[in-house]
Amino acid sequence: MASQGTVAGGTIKALWRYPVKSMAGNKIDEALITEGGILGDRGYAVIDGTSGRVGSAKTPKKWGALTALAADFVRPPEAGASLPPVRVVWPDGTDATSDGGDVDARLSETLGRPVALTTKRPETISLERLDPLAEEETIVDIGELMMEGRFSDYAALHLITTATMARLAELRPESEFSARRFRPNVTIATPEGETGFVENDWVGRELAIGDEVRLRISDPTPRCSIPTIAQKDLAKDPQVLRTIVEHNSLPVPLLDGESLPCAGIYGFVVQGGSVKRGDAVRVI
Repeated sequence: MASQGTVAGGTIKALWRYPVKSMAGNKIDEALITEGGILGDRGYAVIDGTSGRVGSAKTPKKWGALTALAADFVRPPEAGASLPPVRVVWPDGTDATSDGGDVDARLSETLGRPVALTTKRPETISLERLDPLAEEETIVDIGELMMEGRFSDYAALHLITTATMARLAELRPESEFSARRFRPNVTIATPEGETGFVENDWVGRELAIGDEVRLRISDPTPRCSIPTIAQKDLAKDPQVLRTIVEHNSLPVPLLDGESLPCAGIYGFVVQGGSVKRGDAVRVI
């Protein structure tokens, strides 16, 4: 039962960590939440050897092939230590590790340009994003929004509720609204009877997760083209974004109140700690 001054938000259904930006991540049963989010999340990225830009599937023509790759750490990351190497797995089942000799060459061949897999951020961060609402192809640079020390686009954590995904599926049953399309860190199973885009009302409030973690919810999460592109068994589906555009476009404080299609929320860490699947989520 929620205590006075809080509302039950649900429970953690799934935790996700993405060791390499834009590659498939992995479900984990528990996570250490640090100031930067889940330990190890987006700790690595692929860097364009010519332009120095961070590789991101937000520009699918250049980097969409990243989503067909999967990555995991060769051993669990530890607080206070350097990140362990990652193993990258190709669709054919072959793999290479970041401390091996050929991972950069293999990634360069896959992506069609010279690249390097690294934990080191360029001195000047540049990350391109395709504007999903522009009639003509329009690319903007959102590098200045990226978190310090990691390759996250903006906030420490991205969260989405089962209620939001159920509402989208109700609006367009022909599409598959899997959490994997949206690449959240935390999927929250909302209480029975909670329907619609419930986390919209959490913006500007705090979430308490488990016994330790507290998050400040800053913004609804504006969606780009990534949820529409093919990912493993998920087919390409432009209607995913169009459904969000039609039914959940919101002003985004981060972007000076610009109205954008949103699904999920961004959270910054007020107090870190350990969380696990099944932990209660409370809205303060």
